Amino acid sequence: MDTSNLKIALVYDQVNKFGGAERLLSALQKIYPQAPIYTLVHSPKSASWASSFKVIPSPINIFKPLRTRHQWLSPIAPMMFETFNLNKFDVVISITRDNAKAVITKPETLHICYCLTPTRYLWGDIMEYNQDIKMKLIPNSIKKYFRNTDLLISKRPDRYIAISKEVKDRIKTYYNQDSDVVYPPTEDKFYSKSKPNSPNKRKYYLVVSRLEPYKKTNLVINTFNYLQGETLKVVGTGSQLKNLKKLAQGNTSFLGQVSDQELIKLYANAKAVIFPQIEDFGLVPLEAQASGTPVIAFNKGGAKETVINNHTGILFNHQTVSSLTKAIKKFESGKHQITPAKCQQNALKFTQDRFIINFRDKVNKLWQKHKLQLQQKQ
Repeated sequence: MDTSNLKIALVYDQVNKFGGAERLLSALQKIYPQAPIYTLVHSPKSASWASSFKVIPSPINIFKPLRTRHQWLSPIAPMMFETFNLNKFDVVISITRDNAKAVITKPETLHICYCLTPTRYLWGDIMEYNQDIKMKLIPNSIKKYFRNTDLLISKRPDRYIAISKEVKDRIKTYYNQDSDVVYPPTEDKFYSKSKPNSPNKRKYYLVVSRLEPYKKTNLVINTFNYLQGETLKVVGTGSQLKNLKKLAQGNTSFLGQVSDQELIKLYANAKAVIFPQIEDFGLVPLEAQASGTPVIAFNKGGAKETVINNHTGILFNHQTVSSLTKAIKKFESGKHQITPAKCQQNALKFTQDRFIINFRDKVNKLWQKHKLQLQQKQ
């Protein structure tokens, strides 16, 4: 069955920032260069990465102050996605961790949800989000309404693709939906074009993260407050920046946001990248390994699928100072089989070329199955 002429649309939660999901959308554009993006709000100023896309925002986008304050729109976001007329498309791909899956499609159209995770603040990370004073002010009855709405719209996609086995399990647990797994890619720029720096030339440990509570950067800083002989550099910004600076001692420095070129240099000269959180998938461990840099990661979530214990990094079992300290000391002792070459070899499983092949093949197979089912009903 020829699938080369399919009319495809992408739907994304909001086009107003840049991060790992936005890198993923850029990779999808290489597969479907003619596909428009339908979205809740679009802020061209803060989303310059989308300048090559045809972006179609919902009607609420006319209110400019809301373009970068999409959290305020949560109660009406599903309704805004329902306003889109997608009847002319053969396949609609919603890329979402929130409400983009709420779009309504006709029976002939195949709606595939490429799920980044079931909505974090409604499901798996409720306790973490409840530490935020703004979340504490929301009555439980409202939170229940949001969860019920999310369950309702979770039934709209015809098929799910998960970004990791971790997310596949969450989709089954919270939405009772089966899914296939297609791993997101690491951008080509992060793969070292030269021989990686030798371990004995690397002088510091590195954290690359949004500085939010669930990212557990405070755990790393507390650990390095104990490990005064080691140096830590932190890349990123977020709501916890001020608190983390107060917590840190003199062996920790905060670099804020950096360019990709600067980040590549930081990866290349780090002893290891520390990844202490439970992540849906996590591009940072793969960007590090592509540079030949090992990863010290918490042994849950997406990191379990991308870091090979004792070969490309060290996995620790508890989000405690003692557990992380033990992992760092094991790494420093050399009692492992980690090499830069092994790190790079592992990262090659997650290249853009491999992603393009895997994702295109999966969509084509799902489309063929969908068409056969429609024919059988006729």
